Amino acid sequence: MASETDVRAKLQRAGQDHLLRFWADLAPEPQAALLAELASLEPDALREHCQRASAACALAPGPLLDLEARLQPLPPERVGSAVRCDRETLLRWEEEGFRQIALNKVAVLLLAGGQGTRLGVTYPKGMYQVGLPSQKTLYQLQAERIRRVQQLAGQRLGTHCTVPWYIMTSEFTLGPTIKFFKERDFFHLDPTNVVLFEQRMLPAVTFEGKAILERKDKVAMAPDGNGGLYCALVDHQILEDMKRRGVEFVHVYCVDNILVRLADPVFIGFCVLQGADCGAKVVEKAYPEEPVGVVCQVDGVPQVVEYNEISPEIAGLRGADGGLLYNTGNICNHFFTRGFLDMVTREFEPLLKLHVAVKKVPYVDEEGNLVKPLRPNGIKMEKFVFDVFQFAKNFVALEVCREEEFSPLKNADTASSDNPSTSRRALLAQHYRWALQAGAHFLDVHGVQLPEQSG
Repeated sequence: MASETDVRAKLQRAGQDHLLRFWADLAPEPQAALLAELASLEPDALREHCQRASAACALAPGPLLDLEARLQPLPPERVGSAVRCDRETLLRWEEEGFRQIALNKVAVLLLAGGQGTRLGVTYPKGMYQVGLPSQKTLYQLQAERIRRVQQLAGQRLGTHCTVPWYIMTSEFTLGPTIKFFKERDFFHLDPTNVVLFEQRMLPAVTFEGKAILERKDKVAMAPDGNGGLYCALVDHQILEDMKRRGVEFVHVYCVDNILVRLADPVFIGFCVLQGADCGAKVVEKAYPEEPVGVVCQVDGVPQVVEYNEISPEIAGLRGADGGLLYNTGNICNHFFTRGFLDMVTREFEPLLKLHVAVKKVPYVDEEGNLVKPLRPNGIKMEKFVFDVFQFAKNFVALEVCREEEFSPLKNADTASSDNPSTSRRALLAQHYRWALQAGAHFLDVHGVQLPEQSG
Protein backbone atom coordinates (compact mmCIF):
# COMPACT_ATOMS: atom_id res chain seq x y z
CA MET A 1 0.00 0.00 0.00
CA ALA A 2 1.20 3.54 -0.80
CA SER A 3 2.63 5.54 2.12
CA GLU A 4 1.42 8.92 3.30
CA THR A 5 4.64 10.51 1.95
CA ASP A 6 4.08 9.00 -1.53
CA VAL A 7 0.45 10.07 -1.66
CA ARG A 8 1.26 13.58 -0.40
CA ALA A 9 3.88 13.96 -3.14
CA LYS A 10 1.36 12.82 -5.78
CA LEU A 11 -1.23 15.31 -4.50
CA GLN A 12 1.30 18.17 -4.50
CA ARG A 13 2.06 17.38 -8.13
CA ALA A 14 -1.67 17.62 -8.88
CA GLY A 15 -2.07 20.83 -6.84
CA GLN A 16 -4.49 19.03 -4.50
CA ASP A 17 -2.49 18.47 -1.29
CA HIS A 18 -5.29 20.16 0.74
CA LEU A 19 -6.98 16.74 0.67
CA LEU A 20 -4.60 15.61 3.45
CA ARG A 21 -4.99 18.70 5.64
CA PHE A 22 -6.82 16.78 8.42
CA TRP A 23 -4.42 13.82 8.30
CA ALA A 24 -3.15 14.37 11.85
CA ASP A 25 -6.73 14.40 13.23
CA LEU A 26 -7.55 10.93 11.92
CA ALA A 27 -7.35 7.56 13.68
CA PRO A 28 -5.37 4.79 11.88
CA GLU A 29 -8.42 3.20 10.23
CA PRO A 30 -9.79 6.38 8.57
CA GLN A 31 -6.20 7.27 7.62
CA ALA A 32 -5.86 3.94 5.80
CA ALA A 33 -9.22 4.41 4.03
CA LEU A 34 -8.28 7.94 2.88
CA LEU A 35 -4.86 6.79 1.65
CA ALA A 36 -6.45 3.94 -0.32
CA GLU A 37 -8.91 6.35 -1.95
CA LEU A 38 -6.26 8.95 -2.79
CA ALA A 39 -3.73 6.38 -4.03
CA SER A 40 -6.21 5.34 -6.73
CA LEU A 41 -6.29 8.90 -8.14
CA GLU A 42 -3.61 9.34 -10.81
CA PRO A 43 -1.98 12.79 -10.21
CA ASP A 44 -1.86 14.03 -13.81
CA ALA A 45 -5.44 12.86 -14.46
CA LEU A 46 -6.60 14.45 -11.17
CA ARG A 47 -4.96 17.79 -11.99
CA GLU A 48 -6.43 17.75 -15.50
CA HIS A 49 -9.89 16.78 -14.22
CA CYS A 50 -9.96 19.64 -11.67
CA GLN A 51 -8.68 22.24 -14.15
CA ARG A 52 -11.10 21.05 -16.82
CA ALA A 53 -14.08 21.18 -14.44
CA SER A 54 -13.28 24.72 -13.34
CA ALA A 55 -12.70 25.95 -16.91
CA ALA A 56 -15.83 24.21 -18.29
CA CYS A 57 -17.98 25.72 -15.53
CA ALA A 58 -16.74 29.22 -16.37
CA LEU A 59 -18.11 28.72 -19.89
CA ALA A 60 -21.78 28.70 -18.95
CA PRO A 61 -23.93 26.73 -21.43
CA GLY A 62 -26.17 28.76 -23.66
CA PRO A 63 -27.59 28.61 -27.19
CA LEU A 64 -25.05 27.00 -29.51
CA LEU A 65 -23.27 29.41 -31.82
CA ASP A 66 -24.65 29.63 -35.37
CA LEU A 67 -26.96 26.77 -34.46
CA GLU A 68 -29.67 27.77 -36.87
CA ALA A 69 -27.34 27.27 -39.84
CA ARG A 70 -25.93 24.01 -38.45
CA LEU A 71 -29.13 22.35 -37.22
CA GLN A 72 -31.44 20.11 -39.24
CA PRO A 73 -34.19 17.66 -38.35
CA LEU A 74 -33.32 13.99 -38.85
CA PRO A 75 -33.87 12.93 -42.50
CA PRO A 76 -37.34 11.31 -42.85
CA GLU A 77 -35.83 7.98 -44.00
CA ARG A 78 -33.97 7.77 -40.65
CA VAL A 79 -37.18 8.10 -38.60
CA GLY A 80 -39.89 5.51 -38.10
CA SER A 81 -43.09 5.92 -36.12
CA ALA A 82 -44.85 3.28 -34.07
CA VAL A 83 -47.65 5.84 -33.72
CA ARG A 84 -48.30 6.62 -37.38
CA CYS A 85 -47.28 3.47 -39.26
CA ASP A 86 -49.81 0.89 -40.52
CA ARG A 87 -50.56 -2.25 -38.50
CA GLU A 88 -48.81 -4.51 -41.00
CA THR A 89 -45.50 -2.63 -40.63
CA LEU A 90 -45.78 -2.66 -36.84
CA LEU A 91 -46.35 -6.45 -36.83
CA ARG A 92 -43.37 -6.94 -39.14
CA TRP A 93 -41.09 -5.01 -36.77
CA GLU A 94 -42.49 -6.88 -33.76
CA GLU A 95 -42.06 -10.28 -35.44
CA GLU A 96 -38.40 -9.55 -36.22
CA GLY A 97 -37.80 -8.34 -32.66
CA PHE A 98 -39.31 -11.49 -31.16
CA ARG A 99 -37.21 -13.60 -33.55
CA GLN A 100 -33.97 -11.98 -32.37
CA ILE A 101 -35.02 -12.38 -28.71
CA ALA A 102 -35.86 -16.05 -29.27
CA LEU A 103 -32.39 -16.54 -30.80
CA ASN A 104 -30.86 -15.20 -27.52
CA LYS A 105 -29.36 -12.26 -29.40
CA VAL A 106 -30.90 -9.45 -27.30
CA ALA A 107 -29.82 -8.06 -23.91
CA VAL A 108 -31.08 -5.14 -21.87
CA LEU A 109 -28.78 -2.74 -20.05
CA LEU A 110 -30.03 -0.57 -17.21
CA LEU A 111 -28.36 2.75 -16.29
CA ALA A 112 -28.81 2.88 -12.50
CA GLY A 113 -25.82 4.73 -11.06
CA GLY A 114 -27.56 7.99 -10.09
CA GLN A 115 -28.22 8.98 -6.48
CA GLY A 116 -31.86 10.13 -6.71
CA THR A 117 -31.11 13.41 -4.93
CA ARG A 118 -33.96 15.29 -6.64
CA LEU A 119 -36.35 12.51 -5.64
CA GLY A 120 -35.11 12.94 -2.07
CA VAL A 121 -34.28 9.31 -1.23
CA THR A 122 -31.10 7.84 0.23
CA TYR A 123 -31.35 4.51 -1.62
CA PRO A 124 -31.17 3.52 -5.33
CA LYS A 125 -34.09 4.84 -7.39
CA GLY A 126 -34.91 1.33 -8.66
CA MET A 127 -35.92 0.36 -5.11
CA TYR A 128 -38.54 3.13 -5.04
CA GLN A 129 -42.29 2.43 -4.81
CA VAL A 130 -44.53 5.04 -6.39
CA GLY A 131 -47.56 3.91 -4.38
CA LEU A 132 -49.09 1.26 -6.65
CA PRO A 133 -51.73 -1.02 -5.07
CA SER A 134 -49.27 -3.91 -5.57
CA GLN A 135 -46.47 -1.92 -3.87
CA LYS A 136 -44.10 -3.03 -6.64
CA THR A 137 -40.81 -1.19 -7.01
CA LEU A 138 -39.33 0.01 -10.31
CA TYR A 139 -36.84 -2.90 -10.21
CA GLN A 140 -39.66 -5.42 -9.76
CA LEU A 141 -41.72 -3.98 -12.62
CA GLN A 142 -38.68 -4.20 -14.91
CA ALA A 143 -37.78 -7.75 -13.86
CA GLU A 144 -41.35 -8.89 -14.55
CA ARG A 145 -41.27 -7.32 -18.01
CA ILE A 146 -38.07 -9.20 -18.84
CA ARG A 147 -39.68 -12.48 -17.76
CA ARG A 148 -42.75 -11.71 -19.87
CA VAL A 149 -40.85 -10.80 -23.05
CA GLN A 150 -38.77 -14.00 -22.70
CA GLN A 151 -41.98 -15.99 -22.31
CA LEU A 152 -43.72 -14.36 -25.30
CA ALA A 153 -40.69 -14.78 -27.60
CA GLY A 154 -40.28 -18.40 -26.48
CA GLN A 155 -43.97 -19.19 -27.11
CA ARG A 156 -43.90 -17.66 -30.61
CA LEU A 157 -40.89 -19.62 -31.73
CA GLY A 158 -41.31 -22.74 -29.60
CA THR A 159 -38.02 -22.27 -27.77
CA HIS A 160 -36.61 -21.36 -24.37
CA CYS A 161 -34.79 -18.03 -24.50
CA THR A 162 -32.98 -15.60 -22.22
CA VAL A 163 -32.67 -11.81 -22.18
CA PRO A 164 -29.65 -11.08 -19.96
CA TRP A 165 -30.06 -8.02 -17.71
CA TYR A 166 -26.94 -5.89 -17.29
CA ILE A 167 -27.24 -3.27 -14.55
CA MET A 168 -24.72 -0.44 -14.33
CA THR A 169 -24.56 0.84 -10.76
CA SER A 170 -22.19 3.21 -8.97
CA GLU A 171 -20.36 3.19 -5.66
CA PHE A 172 -23.62 4.48 -4.10
CA THR A 173 -26.02 1.98 -5.64
CA LEU A 174 -24.09 -1.30 -6.09
CA GLY A 175 -24.24 -2.70 -2.53
CA PRO A 176 -27.89 -1.85 -1.80
CA THR A 177 -28.98 -3.12 -5.25
CA ILE A 178 -27.24 -6.50 -4.85
CA LYS A 179 -28.74 -6.91 -1.37
CA PHE A 180 -32.21 -5.93 -2.65
CA PHE A 181 -32.09 -8.47 -5.51
CA LYS A 182 -30.79 -11.29 -3.29
CA GLU A 183 -33.46 -10.70 -0.64
CA ARG A 184 -36.14 -10.92 -3.35
CA ASP A 185 -34.71 -13.98 -5.08
CA PHE A 186 -33.89 -11.87 -8.19
CA PHE A 187 -37.65 -11.61 -8.85
CA HIS A 188 -37.59 -15.20 -10.22
CA LEU A 189 -34.94 -14.42 -12.82
CA ASP A 190 -31.89 -16.69 -13.04
CA PRO A 191 -29.17 -14.81 -11.06
CA THR A 192 -26.55 -15.88 -13.63
CA ASN A 193 -28.42 -13.72 -16.17
CA VAL A 194 -28.40 -10.60 -13.98
CA VAL A 195 -24.99 -8.94 -14.25
CA LEU A 196 -24.28 -5.97 -11.99
CA PHE A 197 -21.25 -3.78 -12.61
CA GLU A 198 -20.00 -0.42 -11.42
CA GLN A 199 -19.25 2.82 -13.23
CA ARG A 200 -16.27 5.00 -12.36
CA MET A 201 -16.39 7.87 -9.89
CA LEU A 202 -14.87 11.34 -10.32
CA PRO A 203 -14.08 13.90 -7.58
CA ALA A 204 -16.48 16.83 -7.19
CA VAL A 205 -14.58 20.10 -7.66
CA THR A 206 -14.95 23.69 -6.38
CA PHE A 207 -15.35 26.57 -8.81
CA GLU A 208 -11.67 27.33 -8.12
CA GLY A 209 -10.59 23.89 -9.32
CA LYS A 210 -10.00 22.14 -5.97
CA ALA A 211 -11.28 18.61 -5.21
CA ILE A 212 -13.83 18.72 -2.36
CA LEU A 213 -13.47 16.87 0.96
CA GLU A 214 -16.88 15.68 2.11
CA ARG A 215 -15.42 14.39 5.39
CA LYS A 216 -11.97 14.69 6.93
CA ASP A 217 -11.25 11.19 5.62
CA LYS A 218 -13.20 11.16 2.34
CA VAL A 219 -13.15 12.95 -1.00
CA ALA A 220 -16.57 13.92 -2.44
CA MET A 221 -16.96 11.58 -5.40
CA ALA A 222 -19.75 11.43 -8.00
CA PRO A 223 -20.60 8.94 -10.77
CA ASP A 224 -19.20 9.99 -14.17
CA GLY A 225 -22.67 10.29 -15.76
CA ASN A 226 -24.59 7.70 -17.79
CA GLY A 227 -21.95 8.11 -20.51
CA GLY A 228 -19.58 6.47 -18.03
CA LEU A 229 -21.12 3.30 -19.48
CA TYR A 230 -18.43 3.00 -22.16
CA CYS A 231 -15.47 2.94 -19.72
CA ALA A 232 -17.40 0.62 -17.40
CA LEU A 233 -18.01 -1.87 -20.24
CA VAL A 234 -14.23 -2.14 -20.60
CA ASP A 235 -13.43 -2.10 -16.86
CA HIS A 236 -15.70 -5.12 -16.24
CA GLN A 237 -15.32 -7.01 -19.57
CA ILE A 238 -19.06 -6.70 -20.22
CA LEU A 239 -18.76 -6.88 -24.01
CA GLU A 240 -16.78 -10.12 -23.67
CA ASP A 241 -19.58 -11.49 -21.48
CA MET A 242 -22.14 -10.49 -24.13
CA LYS A 243 -20.08 -12.14 -26.87
CA ARG A 244 -19.89 -15.37 -24.86
CA ARG A 245 -23.70 -15.38 -24.57
CA GLY A 246 -24.18 -14.64 -28.28
CA VAL A 247 -25.72 -11.20 -27.66
CA GLU A 248 -25.70 -8.99 -30.78
CA PHE A 249 -28.20 -6.25 -29.87
CA VAL A 250 -28.43 -4.21 -26.66
CA HIS A 251 -31.41 -2.17 -25.44
CA VAL A 252 -30.13 0.55 -23.05
CA TYR A 253 -32.52 2.49 -20.80
CA CYS A 254 -32.74 4.62 -17.65
CA VAL A 255 -34.01 3.31 -14.33
CA ASP A 256 -36.60 6.03 -13.73
CA ASN A 257 -39.08 5.55 -16.60
CA ILE A 258 -41.98 3.57 -15.10
CA LEU A 259 -43.44 2.80 -18.57
CA VAL A 260 -40.23 1.47 -20.15
CA ARG A 261 -40.66 -1.59 -22.41
CA LEU A 262 -37.61 -3.76 -21.91
CA ALA A 263 -36.24 -5.48 -25.03
CA ASP A 264 -39.22 -3.96 -26.84
CA PRO A 265 -39.68 -6.26 -29.89
CA VAL A 266 -41.06 -3.39 -32.01
CA PHE A 267 -38.00 -1.20 -31.35
CA ILE A 268 -35.51 -4.08 -31.73
CA GLY A 269 -37.17 -5.26 -34.95
CA PHE A 270 -37.34 -1.76 -36.42
CA CYS A 271 -33.62 -1.13 -35.77
CA VAL A 272 -32.52 -4.57 -37.04
CA LEU A 273 -34.59 -4.34 -40.25
CA GLN A 274 -33.20 -0.85 -40.87
CA GLY A 275 -29.67 -2.23 -40.52
CA ALA A 276 -28.99 0.29 -37.75
CA ASP A 277 -25.92 0.17 -35.52
CA CYS A 278 -27.41 2.77 -33.17
CA GLY A 279 -30.98 3.91 -32.51
CA ALA A 280 -33.07 6.06 -30.19
CA LYS A 281 -36.69 6.04 -29.14
CA VAL A 282 -38.21 9.51 -29.20
CA VAL A 283 -41.52 11.07 -28.21
CA GLU A 284 -43.17 14.08 -29.79
CA LYS A 285 -42.40 17.19 -27.73
CA ALA A 286 -45.47 18.36 -25.84
CA TYR A 287 -44.69 22.08 -26.42
CA PRO A 288 -41.74 24.07 -27.85
CA GLU A 289 -40.06 24.90 -24.51
CA GLU A 290 -40.43 21.41 -23.00
CA PRO A 291 -37.16 20.71 -21.14
CA VAL A 292 -36.08 17.62 -23.10
CA GLY A 293 -33.16 17.20 -25.48
CA VAL A 294 -33.93 17.01 -29.19
CA VAL A 295 -32.60 14.23 -31.43
CA CYS A 296 -31.58 15.98 -34.65
CA GLN A 297 -28.56 16.62 -36.87
CA VAL A 298 -25.80 19.15 -36.26
CA ASP A 299 -23.47 19.68 -39.22
CA GLY A 300 -25.08 16.61 -40.81
CA VAL A 301 -24.29 14.32 -37.85
CA PRO A 302 -26.92 12.81 -35.48
CA GLN A 303 -26.84 14.36 -32.05
CA VAL A 304 -28.93 15.22 -29.01
CA VAL A 305 -29.08 18.98 -28.54
CA GLU A 306 -30.10 19.95 -25.01
CA TYR A 307 -33.08 22.26 -24.50
CA ASN A 308 -30.90 25.03 -23.01
CA GLU A 309 -28.73 25.02 -26.15
CA ILE A 310 -31.63 25.85 -28.47
CA SER A 311 -33.01 29.38 -28.64
CA PRO A 312 -36.80 29.82 -28.16
CA GLU A 313 -37.03 30.96 -31.80
CA ILE A 314 -35.56 27.70 -33.13
CA ALA A 315 -37.52 25.59 -30.62
CA GLY A 316 -40.73 27.17 -31.93
CA LEU A 317 -40.06 26.63 -35.65
CA ARG A 318 -42.80 24.70 -37.47
CA GLY A 319 -42.71 22.53 -40.58
CA ALA A 320 -45.03 22.54 -43.59
CA ASP A 321 -47.50 20.28 -41.73
CA GLY A 322 -47.79 22.78 -38.87
CA GLY A 323 -45.99 20.49 -36.40
CA LEU A 324 -42.81 21.48 -34.55
CA LEU A 325 -39.76 21.14 -36.80
CA TYR A 326 -37.64 19.91 -33.87
CA ASN A 327 -40.16 17.66 -32.13
CA THR A 328 -38.16 14.44 -31.52
CA GLY A 329 -37.75 14.43 -27.74
CA ASN A 330 -34.96 12.23 -26.35
CA ILE A 331 -36.10 9.80 -23.60
CA CYS A 332 -32.82 7.95 -22.87
CA ASN A 333 -33.97 4.73 -24.52
CA HIS A 334 -31.42 3.41 -26.99
CA PHE A 335 -30.48 0.52 -29.29
CA PHE A 336 -26.86 -0.45 -29.96
CA THR A 337 -25.27 -3.35 -31.76
CA ARG A 338 -22.52 -5.03 -29.78
CA GLY A 339 -20.18 -4.24 -32.67
CA PHE A 340 -20.95 -0.52 -32.35
CA LEU A 341 -20.35 -0.57 -28.57
CA ASP A 342 -17.07 -2.39 -29.18
CA MET A 343 -16.00 0.29 -31.68
CA VAL A 344 -16.97 3.11 -29.28
CA THR A 345 -14.97 1.61 -26.40
CA ARG A 346 -11.90 1.01 -28.61
CA GLU A 347 -11.85 4.22 -30.65
CA PHE A 348 -14.25 6.95 -29.68
CA GLU A 349 -14.69 7.05 -25.89
CA PRO A 350 -11.82 9.55 -25.35
CA LEU A 351 -13.57 11.96 -27.73
CA LEU A 352 -16.74 12.18 -25.60
CA LYS A 353 -17.45 15.65 -24.28
CA LEU A 354 -17.58 16.24 -20.52
CA HIS A 355 -20.70 18.09 -19.36
CA VAL A 356 -20.87 20.31 -16.29
CA ALA A 357 -23.42 19.72 -13.52
CA VAL A 358 -23.37 22.40 -10.79
CA LYS A 359 -24.57 20.85 -7.51
CA LYS A 360 -24.80 21.38 -3.75
CA VAL A 361 -21.94 19.24 -2.41
CA PRO A 362 -21.59 18.80 1.40
CA TYR A 363 -18.03 19.57 2.54
CA VAL A 364 -15.81 20.14 5.59
CA ASP A 365 -14.65 23.71 6.16
CA GLU A 366 -11.17 24.86 7.28
CA GLU A 367 -12.01 23.98 10.90
CA GLY A 368 -13.22 20.51 9.94
CA ASN A 369 -16.94 21.23 10.44
CA LEU A 370 -19.43 19.61 8.07
CA VAL A 371 -21.26 22.19 5.94
CA LYS A 372 -24.41 21.45 3.95
CA PRO A 373 -24.49 24.29 1.43
CA LEU A 374 -27.73 26.12 0.65
CA ARG A 375 -26.65 26.98 -2.88
CA PRO A 376 -24.57 25.11 -5.47
CA ASN A 377 -20.89 25.12 -4.55
CA GLY A 378 -19.37 22.30 -6.59
CA ILE A 379 -18.98 20.91 -10.07
CA LYS A 380 -19.64 17.32 -11.07
CA MET A 381 -18.40 16.32 -14.52
CA GLU A 382 -20.52 13.87 -16.49
CA LYS A 383 -20.53 12.12 -19.84
CA PHE A 384 -23.84 11.43 -21.58
CA VAL A 385 -24.73 8.04 -23.03
CA PHE A 386 -26.19 9.59 -26.21
CA ASP A 387 -23.06 11.52 -27.14
CA VAL A 388 -21.98 8.48 -29.20
CA PHE A 389 -24.74 8.97 -31.81
CA GLN A 390 -22.31 11.04 -33.88
CA PHE A 391 -20.12 7.95 -34.42
CA ALA A 392 -22.91 5.77 -35.86
CA LYS A 393 -22.71 4.65 -39.48
CA ASN A 394 -26.46 4.06 -39.60
CA PHE A 395 -28.45 5.96 -36.95
CA VAL A 396 -32.26 5.67 -36.72
CA ALA A 397 -34.98 7.03 -34.45
CA LEU A 398 -38.37 5.50 -33.63
CA GLU A 399 -41.20 7.73 -32.48
CA VAL A 400 -43.39 6.12 -29.81
CA CYS A 401 -46.50 7.21 -27.93
CA ARG A 402 -45.62 9.16 -24.78
CA GLU A 403 -48.71 7.95 -22.84
CA GLU A 404 -47.69 4.33 -23.49
CA GLU A 405 -43.91 4.56 -23.05
CA PHE A 406 -42.59 7.58 -21.16
CA SER A 407 -43.25 8.84 -17.64
CA PRO A 408 -39.98 9.61 -15.82
CA LEU A 409 -39.60 9.74 -12.05
CA LYS A 410 -37.25 12.66 -11.36
CA ASN A 411 -38.68 14.72 -8.54
CA ALA A 412 -40.36 14.49 -5.16
CA ASP A 413 -44.13 15.00 -4.97
CA THR A 414 -43.57 18.67 -4.06
CA ALA A 415 -42.68 19.26 -7.75
CA SER A 416 -45.45 19.70 -10.30
CA SER A 417 -44.25 17.07 -12.80
CA ASP A 418 -42.23 13.85 -13.19
CA ASN A 419 -42.98 12.88 -9.60
CA PRO A 420 -44.26 9.70 -7.88
CA SER A 421 -47.92 10.71 -8.40
CA THR A 422 -47.54 11.38 -12.14
CA SER A 423 -45.64 8.08 -12.56
CA ARG A 424 -48.26 6.10 -10.66
CA ARG A 425 -51.13 7.70 -12.61
CA ALA A 426 -49.38 7.03 -15.93
CA LEU A 427 -49.03 3.30 -15.18
CA LEU A 428 -52.56 2.90 -13.79
CA ALA A 429 -54.04 4.77 -16.79
CA GLN A 430 -52.12 2.49 -19.15
CA HIS A 431 -53.39 -0.64 -17.41
CA TYR A 432 -56.93 0.76 -17.48
CA ARG A 433 -56.65 1.28 -21.26
CA TRP A 434 -55.28 -2.25 -21.72
CA ALA A 435 -58.16 -3.71 -19.71
CA LEU A 436 -60.74 -1.85 -21.84
CA GLN A 437 -59.03 -3.01 -25.06
CA ALA A 438 -59.23 -6.57 -23.79
CA GLY A 439 -63.01 -6.19 -23.34
CA ALA A 440 -63.14 -5.52 -19.59
CA HIS A 441 -65.84 -3.42 -17.93
CA PHE A 442 -65.42 -1.55 -14.66
CA LEU A 443 -68.20 -1.62 -12.06
CA ASP A 444 -68.87 0.69 -9.13
CA VAL A 445 -69.41 -0.58 -5.55
CA HIS A 446 -73.06 -1.34 -6.42
CA GLY A 447 -72.14 -3.45 -9.44
CA VAL A 448 -73.24 -0.76 -11.93
CA GLN A 449 -71.05 -0.43 -15.01
CA LEU A 450 -68.95 2.75 -14.96
CA PRO A 451 -68.73 4.93 -18.09
CA GLU A 452 -65.35 4.71 -19.83
CA GLN A 453 -62.91 7.47 -18.94
CA SER A 454 -60.83 9.14 -21.58
CA GLY A 455 -57.11 9.81 -21.09
